[in-house]
Amino acid sequence: MDLQKAKRVVRDYYDALDSAAPDSAADVMAAHTTADFLWRGYHPWGEIGDAAEVGERFWTPLRTALTPLQRRLDIFIAGQNAIDGGATVWVASMGHLMGLFDHPWLGIRPTRKIAMLRYAAFHRVEGDRIADEAMFFDIPHLMMQAGLSPFPPQTGAHLVQPGPMPHDALLFEPRPEIEGKETLAAIDRMVTDIRDWQKGEPIETELRRSWHEDMIWWGPAGIGATYTIPRYAEQHAGPFRAAFAKRTFNGHVAKIGEGHYGGFFGWPNLTLDHGGGFMGMPGTGTGDMRVIDMYRRRGDKLVENWIFIDLLHFWKQQGVDILARTTGIDRA
Repeated sequence: MDLQKAKRVVRDYYDALDSAAPDSAADVMAAHTTADFLWRGYHPWGEIGDAAEVGERFWTPLRTALTPLQRRLDIFIAGQNAIDGGATVWVASMGHLMGLFDHPWLGIRPTRKIAMLRYAAFHRVEGDRIADEAMFFDIPHLMMQAGLSPFPPQTGAHLVQPGPMPHDALLFEPRPEIEGKETLAAIDRMVTDIRDWQKGEPIETELRRSWHEDMIWWGPAGIGATYTIPRYAEQHAGPFRAAFAKRTFNGHVAKIGEGHYGGFFGWPNLTLDHGGGFMGMPGTGTGDMRVIDMYRRRGDKLVENWIFIDLLHFWKQQGVDILARTTGIDRA
C-alpha cells in the first residue's frame, strides 16, 4: 500500500474525530474503521474490538472532560512493518491532546485549567480504513498536572514534553526510503546492545555505541525525563536493569521508520521479574510491560527517545491499583 495514501486515511480520521461533537465520537470511529477493527488502549481499557464502543467509552468521556479538545502533533510518520516483512502498512503519530480540564475524567478532579494528555498511536491501514489502532496515553502525567501524586518521587524530571528538537517530524510528504531504513538500523543496533549487555561492562560504554552523548530520554510520568548518557544511565537505565535482572523480550507488533524518525509498540513488549526498587516499589513478582517507543536519529546514532509505558497496567498486575489508590475510585 502507498504510504502517502495511508497517511491520508489517518489524517482524514483525525480531522473527523477532532471536529466531531463529543457524543458523535462513536459514529466517527465506526465510519473510519474496518468491521474487525481492534483498539489497544491503556489501563483501564485494554483491548476493545468494537469501534463504536471505543468512541463511547474513551473518546466521548475524554472530549467531555477536556474542552475544546485540540490535537497537537509532534511526530507523524508511516512505514511498512518490519516485524511482518513489510506485509502491512502502519501510520504512527505522537503529541498531546490539550484542552481545558473542566469535567472529571477517570475520577481525576478537574482543574479548570489547561491540561495536556501526551499520547502516541499506531494505526494499521487497510484500503481506506483503519484496521488496528494502538493508542497509548500517559494518564499519570495528567494526574500530576491535576496536583495528584500517583507514584513516589521519580528519578527523572517531570515535564510537559516537547516534540523533536528540529521540529521536522510531521512527514506529510514522502521521504527517501533509505532514510527510514537507516533509522530502523540504528534502532535495531540499540536493541541488540541492550540484549547483549554484560554486567561487567559500564552501562555508559554500551550506550555510547548507539546513542549520542547529548541524548534525551523523555520517559513517562513516574520515571521522568533525563538528559545525556551519564544521567540516563544514573536516572533510568541503571535502576531499571538492577530492578529487572530477569527480562523476557516478547517482540513487537509493529516497527516502522520514515526519515530520521521511527518507533515500535508491543502488547506486551516485555515480561519482567521485579526484584524491587523500580519506581520506589518493593519486589512484587512478574508482570508485563506494554510500551510505545518513538525515536529520532542523527547521523548513525539515536539522539531522542519518547517512551510510553502502561504503568497503571503493570502495577495493577503487581496488586497495586494506582488509579484507584490516587483517585479513591475503584474501577475493577
